[in-house]
Amino acid sequence: MSQIVIRHYAQPAARRHLWLGLMMLAIAVIFGVEQAAHWLNKHPMAAQGLQASLFAGLATGLGAIPVLFLRRPQEALMAPLLGLAGGMMLAASLFSLLVPAVGMVVDSGAPWAFGSATALALLAGAAAMHGMDRRMPHAHVETLEESGMQPHVGLVVVAIALHNIPEGLAVGVAAAAGADHGMSLGIALQNIPEGWIVASAMMALGATPGRAALMALATGLVEPLGGMLGVVASTLAGVALPMALAGAAGAMLWVVSHELIPASHRPGREAAGTAGLVTGFAIMALLASLL
Repeated sequence: MSQIVIRHYAQPAARRHLWLGLMMLAIAVIFGVEQAAHWLNKHPMAAQGLQASLFAGLATGLGAIPVLFLRRPQEALMAPLLGLAGGMMLAASLFSLLVPAVGMVVDSGAPWAFGSATALALLAGAAAMHGMDRRMPHAHVETLEESGMQPHVGLVVVAIALHNIPEGLAVGVAAAAGADHGMSLGIALQNIPEGWIVASAMMALGATPGRAALMALATGLVEPLGGMLGVVASTLAGVALPMALAGAAGAMLWVVSHELIPASHRPGREAAGTAGLVTGFAIMALLASLL
């Protein structure tokens, strides 16, 4: 890309075309931002969902700050931290997604039809995550030191994105549907230790502490992208809103079962991982009852 720009500037006749293209791009971006702002003003709950997913994503960057001083979490902390994240995500999928979805199905007047569709949506959400996991090569941050491998940093970033997209999707759907019940705060809280783990993994791959913290923040900002998908889905779903909630729950459950529970329950760490999971679930239960 840089060579193209250099060639254009080396040819005065083509320079005008480059500036014209840049102006058209700037106008398109401004128009898109204006239309998005107008749409969000007309849908205040959608704006709330997008803000909630952005808040949760920024918490990952906040959690990465300790690597500037404390470096990697002690090995004894890894299991309870991962279990804590798993427990909070598990509870969030239940209290903020499945319970409201079931309530909507019960009130629909056609519980068998809507209930079956909602159950299928939950399975579809998990299947979608499974398909993405199989098709996109990636490396899990929890096993970098144990495996002794040094994968490309892009593989680690893809793994983090796979983890963060369903989080953002769930937060966006729940907040936009008015069924947050402490989910955005809970996901933000569990993203704090997650940010520390992610930044530590980046340092294990050779990044400086400052760069590792910035990369963890950047990966956390994947969540608002998932949040926007959730906001759009919940806004357009209408009577299919229970299916949107269940689909997000399925994606969350897949992440918990496939990644967080196995990582926190490695041989010798089962008790610590379980303690973290139960604690995370209890925290989310408290938030759901208060918010």
